Amino acid sequence: MTTSYGSQSMAATEHTWELSVQVDQQEGEETMKFKIRVKGDLHVGGLMLKLVEKIKAPQNWSDHALWWEQKNCWLLKNHWTLDKYGVQADADLRFTPQHKPLCLQLPNMKTIKLTITFSSVVFKAVEEICKALNIRRSEELSLLRPPDDPKKKKKKDKGKGQAEDDIIDMDTISGVAGNSLYSKTMTATYDPENGTPASATSLWFGDNPLTASQPNIPAEELAKMYLPLSMEDKAVINAGWLDSSRSLMEQGVQENDKLLLRFKYHCFFDLNPKYDAVRITQLYEQARWAILLEEIECTEEEMLMFASLQYHICKLTMSTKPVDLSDEPEIDEVEAALSHLETTLEGRSTDRILEDITDIPKLEDTLKLYRPKRLLRTFKEYWFVFRDTSISYYKNKESANGEPIEQLHLRGCEVVPDVNVTEKKFGIKLLLPVADGMNEVYIRCDHETQYAKWKAACILASKGKTMAYSSYNTEVKNIQSFLQMKSLAPPPGQAAPDVESMEMNAECFVSPRYAKRYKNKQLSTRILEAHHNISQLTLMEAKLRFIQAWQSLPEFGIKYYIVRFKGCKKDEILGISYNRLIRIDMSTRLPLTTWRFSNMKQWNVNWEIRQVTIEFDQNVSVAFSCQSCDCRVVHEYIGGYIFLSTRSKDQNETLDEELFRKLTGGQE
Repeated sequence: MTTSYGSQSMAATEHTWELSVQVDQQEGEETMKFKIRVKGDLHVGGLMLKLVEKIKAPQNWSDHALWWEQKNCWLLKNHWTLDKYGVQADADLRFTPQHKPLCLQLPNMKTIKLTITFSSVVFKAVEEICKALNIRRSEELSLLRPPDDPKKKKKKDKGKGQAEDDIIDMDTISGVAGNSLYSKTMTATYDPENGTPASATSLWFGDNPLTASQPNIPAEELAKMYLPLSMEDKAVINAGWLDSSRSLMEQGVQENDKLLLRFKYHCFFDLNPKYDAVRITQLYEQARWAILLEEIECTEEEMLMFASLQYHICKLTMSTKPVDLSDEPEIDEVEAALSHLETTLEGRSTDRILEDITDIPKLEDTLKLYRPKRLLRTFKEYWFVFRDTSISYYKNKESANGEPIEQLHLRGCEVVPDVNVTEKKFGIKLLLPVADGMNEVYIRCDHETQYAKWKAACILASKGKTMAYSSYNTEVKNIQSFLQMKSLAPPPGQAAPDVESMEMNAECFVSPRYAKRYKNKQLSTRILEAHHNISQLTLMEAKLRFIQAWQSLPEFGIKYYIVRFKGCKKDEILGISYNRLIRIDMSTRLPLTTWRFSNMKQWNVNWEIRQVTIEFDQNVSVAFSCQSCDCRVVHEYIGGYIFLSTRSKDQNETLDEELFRKLTGGQE
């Protein structure tokens, strides 16, 4: 009997082992290490209970969870056993709070400190952040790692103390970590049926610092931040997006680390001035910095237009009169801007409503044509007919009943503006897809109205739509509005602007490269001249116009990645936009081919060889490996845009998170 008991006792000891667990205490307190004797069939919840009993510290441990250092994962399934997780004696576990402080640089370049859940996947963490900041449509944003800049590292280290002082601690403002930014009485109440806030922004925000635009920084400070970026540089920055399907700690993010909160997906849905004060302001700020730091290219004329809008917004922001967003007028101009912002996403149900399916409009007019790759070296007049999604041109109007000289099929083409309003130049550059790349065609219009009609038709045709779509007239109005803002000439009879009245340094409203071209007085004059066209806009209208103009730039929303296509020996650039993929030659920077998401049948990733394969209509298939980032990043971008195209106004604010995970998550 004695021998039998002894053998049972030895067997029990053999099946147990000592597990090392580090316990993270509150800030300022030392970490503790404990050894706990466990068995493989012990579940995670039981291990945490044993641990708390051993710690014997009177505090609430409910936010703590186990983190496995070697495997880089959370043990969040409390009913799973240690055996099921694969935890053995050599495992190093951390019993650590799930909610930790994180430093976030907002689109307005201000840094906040906010306590968020480090154990949630990034998609949920961003949702949590946006809820705290009162930003709707969190699916449009994500977290980006700050780019490394070795040249500026020493400068950053010197200014580290100063930077700490500039951080806004949101937990101090809200009073309770993890809660909304403002008190519970100011938290937005959502309508259970349609998901929209039940009251206007100003009523539930109170005085919210995030709705106010930041003053433009001095030109000298801007010059220090300015760094010319090539497509390759942009590709390196774009590689820094965090994986939405994994938690912060699984991606190496630690307590008090700094990340950038940015609008990742450039399709801004259901913008409403009454409910989206923070969202619109932060969108404006992201657009403003993209212009000032030349992260997106624009012409000198466009730069001055953006400068005049910034100047106007600065003036209104600095005025003593408080802005009451609940009284924001429901006027046509705001509605027009909003409709443009809402219809940027392809596939909306309203876009499919035809005015009259039996009577598709056509355009006919005399325009000028130029083909760089042909013998024709100058612009030559022809009679143009735009029907369905094609342009045909003839020698003259009389010959229009016969065969055209050429027919241009615009489906899948790139439409690039070639405009200078001051010089009365209204051109459209078409990049037409052909088997071996893209053919360039330049069309020149005589005046603004003609240009707006033809360019709007080209934009719709590139998406496979005709002028019968209801969005055609809206597109024409938006183009005309954009041209009007770009006009630098003061209205007839208008006195020359008084430069002394500006009261601001004009150089802080343009990028450093453009600031060098003018003396401050010249720049002030040109900005004030452009300001005449927009001086009557309200603050919210001006921000929306800025966003609308940003969207009208050819490079808007394109993120660049270095890839290598299957069967090719050299690297190329892949541009990903909200509605298409663009293959770009790395040496010439010119687009070679465009593939639209609307023509996509399926895509998948071979995780073993890290290759993305996409199939389009008409048996077109492309495959590439990513050189500048993990293929997950590109895979998630494509899946994210496909997911966002499923949104409709009929839905409430609740998203189909499972569908997002299916479309964007990796299946390694």
